[in-house]
Amino acid sequence: MKIQKLGHVVVRVRSLASAERFYNGILGLPIIARYDENGLKMTFFTLGNHHDFAVSEVSGEGSNASGTAVGLDHVAFKIGTNLGELREAKAVLEGAGIQVVPMDHEVTKSLYFKDPDGNGVEVYVDAS
Repeated sequence: MKIQKLGHVVVRVRSLASAERFYNGILGLPIIARYDENGLKMTFFTLGNHHDFAVSEVSGEGSNASGTAVGLDHVAFKIGTNLGELREAKAVLEGAGIQVVPMDHEVTKSLYFKDPDGNGVEVYVDAS
């Protein structure tokens, strides 16, 4: 078996409205579809492959925000190929009141931050 590419990522959130404001409004991910049936509420975002990323609304009860808890660590989104694009993203995020942590991975330059529910998000550019 050989994995060829990421199919999609689903993150559990407390509020679809907050998640949409963050992922669509701040990060600019286009919304492709919404689902609200049988108690399941989801929003799907696309980067060209119908639903590359989705959020699913949950009560949030019983969650453990510990950094050592089992679960999603972060979702990474490539945003470009140069540091100028990363600087622009940093300005947008900080302008929205989001604290970012820069990280140099040698092959990529990244910004790490949290979504409204505390899920880890990374945006990165390839290092040249």
